[in-house]
Amino acid sequence: MSLPDDPCLTGDILEEGSALSVSDLRRLIAVEERHLVEWVEEGVINVLEIDAAEWRFSGAQLRRARIALRLERDLGVNPAGVALALELLEELRELRRAQRMGRS
Repeated sequence: MSLPDDPCLTGDILEEGSALSVSDLRRLIAVEERHLVEWVEEGVINVLEIDAAEWRFSGAQLRRARIALRLERDLGVNPAGVALALELLEELRELRRAQRMGRS
């Protein structure tokens, strides 16, 4: 018996503190390794640790990489502009958090 095609969502559950390899990150956001290297060089994403064999990235960097990819593909922003936009978005998030904390 076959089941009808079910258009359900699939995804990966990832903790913020998880360490991702380059190949994990590439698979999750579907970009080439050279693209990740360029992002690291521009400060778009940060390496969590560098072991003898491979870079590692935190779960937070996966979130940044997904936003970076949307900025590049949807808006045509270059890597330097993506790094700046992400920095400004982080600053805005922190300011809003501080504002909420001040009201409480």
